[in-house]
Amino acid sequence: MKTDSIFYRIFQLAPSAFFELIGDGDPRTSTYGFGSQEVKQMSFTTDGIFMPPLRMRQAPIYFVEAQAYREEENFYYRFFGEIHLYLKDYKPFHNWRAVVIFTEKRFDPGIPEHYSEYEDNPRVQRIYLNKLPSEVGERSIGVGLLQLIATKPKQAPARGRALIDRTRQELTDVTAQRNLIELIETIFVYKFPQLSTQEIGKMLGLGDLKQTRVYQEGQEEILEKMVPLLLDKGMTVEEIAQYFKLPIETIQKFTPQN
Repeated sequence: MKTDSIFYRIFQLAPSAFFELIGDGDPRTSTYGFGSQEVKQMSFTTDGIFMPPLRMRQAPIYFVEAQAYREEENFYYRFFGEIHLYLKDYKPFHNWRAVVIFTEKRFDPGIPEHYSEYEDNPRVQRIYLNKLPSEVGERSIGVGLLQLIATKPKQAPARGRALIDRTRQELTDVTAQRNLIELIETIFVYKFPQLSTQEIGKMLGLGDLKQTRVYQEGQEEILEKMVPLLLDKGMTVEEIAQYFKLPIETIQKFTPQN
C-alpha cells in the first residue's frame, strides 16, 4: 500500500496534526509551511519538510518520512543521506530535526551502526501509529486521519464513518470539509484495493452525501487532487470517470500529463 502521498496530503490539509503527533504544542507552529525541496546538486527532491518562517530563528526544520512497509537497511541510509545533502546544498540558518512515522513498529528496520549516534538522540523521533493509544486519534481530525491509515481493516469502517461525522460536525468551511472526506475515501481505496469505489462509498455511507448540492460544489478542486492519487493506485481513467459519474474527457483534464 503506497501511502506517502496520503501522509503528505494530510500534512498539507491539517499541518497541526504533525505537531500534535510529535507533542509540540507551541502555537507558533501554525506558521510553518509544509512542502518539498529540490536538492540541486543531486537532482532529487526531499518530499516532506516543515519549514519555519525566518523570524522564528530558534525553531527547527523538520524532515518527515512516512513508511507503511519495511524497506530493510537502505531506508535510514537514504533518509539521513538526503538530509545531509540538503544541509550541504542549502546550509540553512535553522537547526533540524527528523521525524519518521511508521504505520507499524515492525516496519522499522532499526537505525544502522553507521548512524548509531541517532539511536537515542532527540534530534531523531520515531513514531509508530499502531502503538499510539486509541484516544490520541480523538484529539483532532488530522491525527485521527493519521491513525486511520494504520487501523486494522476490521475496525477501519467504523473509524472512517466516525471521522466523516466529525468532519461534517466540526468544520464549517465547505471546501475543507469536502477535502477531508475525499481524503478519508482515498485512504480506504488504498486500504481495500479489492473493493470497487462504489463499495467503499457504501462502506463509508457516502452515497446520500455525494448527491447533495454542497458536496458537488467545487468538484474541479477535488478532481485535481483525487485523479492523480487514483491513477497512482492503479485505476484507469475510465474507472475514475465511472466512479465520479463524469465523462472520460472531463477526467482526462486532470491527469498528470495535462
